[in-house]
Amino acid sequence: MPSFDPSEFDVSELGPKVQGIEDVEELEELLAAEEDGENRAAVLTVIESRIESLSADDEEGDADLDLAEMSAADVGNALQGIDDVERLRDMLDREESGEDRDAVTRLIRRRIDSLEGGDGEDEEAGDEEPESPEERHPDLDHPTADKRYVKALESGSFGDMWVYCETQAGELLDVTREMLGHARTMMDDYNETYVDDDAEDERVVAVLIGDDPARHADDCIALGADVVVYHEDERLDRFRHKPYTEIFADMARWGADPPNRAGSEGHGGETADWRDYDEPRYTLYPATNNGRDLSALAQAELDSGLASDCSGLYIEETVISNPVKTGSAGTNRTFERVLHMKRPDFSGFEYSTILCLDNPNREFHPQGASVIPGSFDLPDPDDDREGLVVEHDADLDDDWFRVDVTEFDRLEGGVDLTGHDVVVAVGRGIGDDPTRGIELAVDLAEAFEDADVGVSRGIVTGSYNFDGHVERYTEEERQIGETGQVIEPEIYIAAGISGAVQHKVGCDESDTIVAVNTDPDARIFDWSDYFIEGDLFEVLPELTEAVKAGELSVAADGGIVRGGTDDDAAEGRRGDSDE
Repeated sequence: MPSFDPSEFDVSELGPKVQGIEDVEELEELLAAEEDGENRAAVLTVIESRIESLSADDEEGDADLDLAEMSAADVGNALQGIDDVERLRDMLDREESGEDRDAVTRLIRRRIDSLEGGDGEDEEAGDEEPESPEERHPDLDHPTADKRYVKALESGSFGDMWVYCETQAGELLDVTREMLGHARTMMDDYNETYVDDDAEDERVVAVLIGDDPARHADDCIALGADVVVYHEDERLDRFRHKPYTEIFADMARWGADPPNRAGSEGHGGETADWRDYDEPRYTLYPATNNGRDLSALAQAELDSGLASDCSGLYIEETVISNPVKTGSAGTNRTFERVLHMKRPDFSGFEYSTILCLDNPNREFHPQGASVIPGSFDLPDPDDDREGLVVEHDADLDDDWFRVDVTEFDRLEGGVDLTGHDVVVAVGRGIGDDPTRGIELAVDLAEAFEDADVGVSRGIVTGSYNFDGHVERYTEEERQIGETGQVIEPEIYIAAGISGAVQHKVGCDESDTIVAVNTDPDARIFDWSDYFIEGDLFEVLPELTEAVKAGELSVAADGGIVRGGTDDDAAEGRRGDSDE
């Protein structure tokens, strides 16, 4: 029998537990238990991957690899488990006398370098002229035809933090205001840390695009911008992918050397008298539907990277030892002025910090991020602040507007859970019968005078099948947590929610938190005022009847734990338990 029952954990919790198991037989027992129980595809994949990993480790270490049958990616993965330099040199000889693929030989040489401390055959590779995309991909027709203008930015100059200021229905979004305020704070710290006293400070640049964007210029300056750059055209009353991308990229490359759009009818080589750099150092976009689209398109057009859906941003130096970034193995390189972009991972339980770092022969600017609404505080506007307002004037190709929206409906607003006395939320615990779980939450909410239904991130990102009459309660707009709404009701009832820290952020200010969960070790135990250990499908109907009757009967062995005074509540929460 396996050491634990996999059905008691979701896939995000099982991952670390499975990785800690070294016994293949135990893993196989765990796999069989999952197949006989929940039979979840994601869980099966995690266990099977661990079995394959351990089985691969048990194979004869010096077994020859058939390089001719492997892709470059396959070779790269295999190399990470090979520490024998002589074996690597034998692989290099076989590849050079066989397929002789540049990508594969580079991978093998880099692995040799990493093991020998940088004394491999590519020791001076960093001094060589890098191959062009055309040279690396002779089989493709013009692989960089659409972005030739970025090629010469191998020693570009960069400056300022640019913030795309999204509007809807003609008004600035709150996330725009949040980004401007946080950008102001970051650039104040940046200037104090990196800019000499006799040099000009780098700035916050607000970007506005629309049919009447200039009217927001003063607001952007009051919120923290030093410069507002806007493009006005009556055809830009709605977000459109092609023109918005082209305009933003043209603004960003305005006055660059080489010109921003070589051969285009835009600014060409026109000098921008308000700036003296080639491209922005940093760019921020809102992680809205339109902002996500623009951020990916614009960063690609600027030939850089993007960290999406970030909830934390800060600038500081970092030390990297990766040979791809340092130029040689066994050395460290300090990168200054790095934008650290913090984002929740796909499980919602952990964070990753994304860095956009240059290669020895390749610069990745601007460093770009899209920001989850609600991640930062709304700043207090300073109406006495002064700033520069610049109009961007470039010809727009009529072909960019070949698709038009002839009719649309505008929703009056989304779901706002912040004004209710009571919020009932459900999470992955409804998995046995998702539709019924939502129905029970709705029934309980309707028993109160002023209540509504919310969900955890697991419901929004999960693959549950809901009947049509409850689907509206499962949408992203009802998500509670760091990446959703932050609420402060008098009573918050969390049913089938384990209590990840990101969810805690969304409801921690509630006056009273009542948790319903079958797992007494769930994280939510630590921060709920009342904990009911039981199946939500049984407990929620009882709570609904209790609310309607105006009283709750507590049975000593009925699985219901409730507090009265603060001391009683603490006892009811089982004090040191983990959830």
